[in-house]
Amino acid sequence: MLELPESKVNSLQANEILTGKCITKVHNATGVHKFAWFNGDPADYHQILTGRQILSARGHGMFVDICCDEDTFITIGDGTNMRYYISKDLLPKKYQLAIEFENGSCIAFTVAMYGGIWAYRGAFDNKYHMGSLTSISPLEERFDEQFFENIFRNVAKDLSMKALLATEQRIPGLGNGVLQDILFNSGIHPKRKKSGLSDFEKGELFYSLKTTLHRMTDDGGRDTEKDFLGKNGGYKTILSKNTINNPCPNCGGKIIKEACLGGAVYFCPVCQRL
Repeated sequence: MLELPESKVNSLQANEILTGKCITKVHNATGVHKFAWFNGDPADYHQILTGRQILSARGHGMFVDICCDEDTFITIGDGTNMRYYISKDLLPKKYQLAIEFENGSCIAFTVAMYGGIWAYRGAFDNKYHMGSLTSISPLEERFDEQFFENIFRNVAKDLSMKALLATEQRIPGLGNGVLQDILFNSGIHPKRKKSGLSDFEKGELFYSLKTTLHRMTDDGGRDTEKDFLGKNGGYKTILSKNTINNPCPNCGGKIIKEACLGGAVYFCPVCQRL
């Protein structure tokens, strides 16, 4: 899923590859997906996008924006994959949208379980998108301990760590995927309550959040996700679907997977005591 490390990595790659290219054609879906969301009728995307030149790409939170001239944008969100192909002959058989450039290269947008592909002019009327554009990212120096403490202060005392960090986009781009290693590196169980954390533990959590997200981003995203060119990220996840059968790297014990708040959490019951 598209979380902060992947939105940053994909946008940097897209910015380098796409800047200056002109959109010559829009291909509508070859595979219908009832949980693919669009801005209006995707049949109108040809009129919105054809002839537009790519100016830049930016990643923020769980979004990647492709910024075009004439105040035109293509935005993807969590759950949508965006891949670059040097020829339209290499496009996958099923996609929810594809755009073609004057040199014959293309981008295909595909949705996994759910996701958005929004083309629009001007501002995008989406509270999470607008919120992540104006928020302070954990990758910035301005996201300091005081900023982190303010997030803690503004939530209920009985909120779990997963609920606090990975729901409501209080920290845009921090989702259930990156949460696992952040909590493992801080030694905190995902079901621990906010009220039960000591000041020392909050300090460890802050340090882990900053360093883990930076490492994931610097290594090209997580190995559970693919980048703009379809390659897996270089960051080796500690707790994920890839490592569920591996022993805990700290104590050698068994890693546990449990359902929590509509998703799965992974943890070591020895190193992350509840």
